[in-house]
Amino acid sequence: MRHFLDFEKPIAALEGKVEELRHMSSDGSINIADEIGKLQSRIERELKQTYEKLGPWEKVQVARHPDRPRVSSIINQLFDDFTPLAGDRNYAEDYAVIGGMARFRGQGVMVMGTEKGSSTEERIKRNFGMARPEGYRKAARLMELAGRFGLPVLSFVDTAGAYPGRGAEERGQAEAIATAIRACLRLPTPMVASIIGEGGSGGAIALATGNRVVMFEHAIYSVISPEGCASILWRSSEHAKEAAEALRITSAHMKDLGVIDSIVTEPVGGAHRDPQTAITDLGNACADQLGALSQMDGPQLMADREEKYLSMGDGHTG
Repeated sequence: MRHFLDFEKPIAALEGKVEELRHMSSDGSINIADEIGKLQSRIERELKQTYEKLGPWEKVQVARHPDRPRVSSIINQLFDDFTPLAGDRNYAEDYAVIGGMARFRGQGVMVMGTEKGSSTEERIKRNFGMARPEGYRKAARLMELAGRFGLPVLSFVDTAGAYPGRGAEERGQAEAIATAIRACLRLPTPMVASIIGEGGSGGAIALATGNRVVMFEHAIYSVISPEGCASILWRSSEHAKEAAEALRITSAHMKDLGVIDSIVTEPVGGAHRDPQTAITDLGNACADQLGALSQMDGPQLMADREEKYLSMGDGHTG
């Protein structure tokens, strides 16, 4: 059953009418194909018009849509011979971070990302995509392996942020995030990061400090969630919409600020309506960025990364 967001209610009503008409004609006694066709055309128009006018808060809702492409789906569709690697060799396995060696369009790569899960049971297992220190140390370990074996790194980020629990803090959450960022910066092979849903705070940056960063059109990237920002500034999460507008978290804002390098256009109505096409387009964007980096050696790649992050925001209107 399709999940509709609050601003999609008019579209939900139209799709409900289509379903009713289909049930009416299921016995073949009534031919209402023309009427269904008209409603489908109207739905397409409504979707296009609605998604062209989305504000930052609506994009937050789309980025959190439960049917958006997940890292596990991206790995299944874009990569061959995926061999998962587990554990941080220090404390435990963190199921919020998926990673391992694979082939991407015939090229050996290291792939990793934050996974929120789809079912309730899986979301609990993966801690809703919020990694603990073990997850970030695991990511750092995978990047070190990638450097050792000369493998490009492709990372996919969809997380509200690092897990803020007491146990995570006791085991060095901040240090683990810093270690992962350092591993990104020291990586002697190309790294392309993708923001596919939520890119929340340092928990996202830990896996996204690449040479190139691409971002789905309706994804978000922010130092704090709108609700968290509203709780600090307005003392109430009810002001999340105002916070989302003030934070400048959309892909267009990120491109303008120089935080990301490319926006991946989503299918009409968002990536959750056509995940397969969205994932294919994301794969093409990653391949383009990898190709552009292929002529650089290790020192050049590290220098490129350093220049990218030291100059971020220069010459951009914001």
